[in-house]
Amino acid sequence: MSSEPERMRKVCVVGASGKLGQYMVQHCLDRGYEVVGVCRERSVGKLAALADRITIVPGDTNDPEVIRRAVAGCEGVLTVLVPWGMRQYSSGTAQAVLDHAAPDARLVFSCGWHVRRDARDRYSWKFRTLVLTITKLARVLRLLDVNDQLEAARRIFAADRRWTLVRGSDLEEGKSQGLPVWSRHVGDPVLAGNMTRRVDFALFMVEALTDDTLVHEAPAIVGRLTTGALAHTDDC
Repeated sequence: MSSEPERMRKVCVVGASGKLGQYMVQHCLDRGYEVVGVCRERSVGKLAALADRITIVPGDTNDPEVIRRAVAGCEGVLTVLVPWGMRQYSSGTAQAVLDHAAPDARLVFSCGWHVRRDARDRYSWKFRTLVLTITKLARVLRLLDVNDQLEAARRIFAADRRWTLVRGSDLEEGKSQGLPVWSRHVGDPVLAGNMTRRVDFALFMVEALTDDTLVHEAPAIVGRLTTGALAHTDDC
């Protein structure tokens, strides 16, 4: 990935209190960025260990006013798209970031492999069945709205902004294995391992802030030490 330009000084992490968000905050701090973290009020306590190093803006991430205040003066915005509940949380969050981030800001969003970029994405029947089952069950229980994450992606893809939508595999905890490898399309053999360390997913998100080759890309990522990645690294 490209080297860090001087203009990236202040970054907003939307969804900072989650596991992925906290890793992104730490990666940003390691790079010397000023960090603003957004999270729901009930989750502010999860950021206690970082509270003296970042600015915390409490509130729902799909609240346009919360996002407007949080992204002010930020050259980069990292957004975790989580489809909480049945009130357009993902699409509302994405739209608020698209509407209120600075015109030239670098916008990097996260989602799962289930978000299709185009017809060249290929999914196994097991994967499709799993996603359909989760979607229906979560909707019945009113816990998650997976389809709203698809709507968020649609809005991002249509936006005239400097966006990247990082599509993640299954995640696990553990020591960093380095920057994940990626493909433009789900179903690529390089992705066969279907596992990424969460700390490395966060690393890819932060690195994408300064990699202009990823503008208007939806990279599907996987851990660089998975079997598929090791077997096909020379082809990436």
